[in-house]
Formats: sequence, C-alpha cells, structure tokens
Amino acid sequence: MSKLNDKDKELIDAATKAIKRRYRNDWQEVGAAMRTRDGRVITGVNLDAYVGRGAVCAEAICIGTALTAKGDQGIDTIVAVRHPKPGEKGDIAVVSPCGACRELIHDYDAKARVIVPTGKTPEVTTIGDLLPNKYRRGMT
Repeated sequence: MSKLNDKDKELIDAATKAIKRRYRNDWQEVGAAMRTRDGRVITGVNLDAYVGRGAVCAEAICIGTALTAKGDQGIDTIVAVRHPKPGEKGDIAVVSPCGACRELIHDYDAKARVIVPTGKTPEVTTIGDLLPNKYRRGMT
C-alpha cells in the first residue's frame, strides 16, 4: 500500500461530490470516481433496485460510462465512497469495492490502482493485491 497523492485526493473529492449531488436514502448511497489512463475523470453513483440483482454498483457505472464516452482507455485509479444514512454517525468515507467490483475492475485493467480505507487515512493498492487468485476462464 502507498500513501495518497494529490490526484488520488482529487478522485476522492470527485466521488464525494457525485454522491452529495445524487444521494437518496435507500437508493443512491455510493459514489465512485475513476481516472482513465488518458487522464479523464469519470464519476457515477450506484443504482439500487427493488429487485436486488438489478442493482448496479457505482464502480461499474464509472467503467461503463468511460467505455461509452471514449472507448477502453484503461483504469489508472478508482475509488468508491459511501454516504451515511440519515441519523447514522460519520461522514462520507472511502469504502472498499465489493467482490463483484473487484472482479470487474480486474477484468478491465489488471494494473488498476484502487483507493481503499485503512483506518483514518485511505491508501492506494493494486487490484491484484485486493483480488489474489482471480477467477479465469479456461486453464490459463
């Protein structure tokens, strides 16, 4: 793990602004921001649904938006933050990607950097460190 740089802090701010703008209790609680390898910053929020399997994580929204906007340029760094529910103590804070998002991030860029919580100050790790022994199709 490594310490945050200024660009990492900008991503956390972008994700925080995204969820502050779009927060709806029990619908949108997670915001994400992603920097592509060509330097674009993409933001998104999770899409919740009455049918749970219809829900989509904020990280997946970022990846899809980046692909739709300009094609696959790769993921340099990605972060997700969670907005507390009404009455819940705490501030908007960095959260780790869920297992499905770890798989998705790795599928789209095996060298992606991921900002994760580590106590009081988030740090940066690689998606490979978060997802050892990744599932692969076939024997390779």
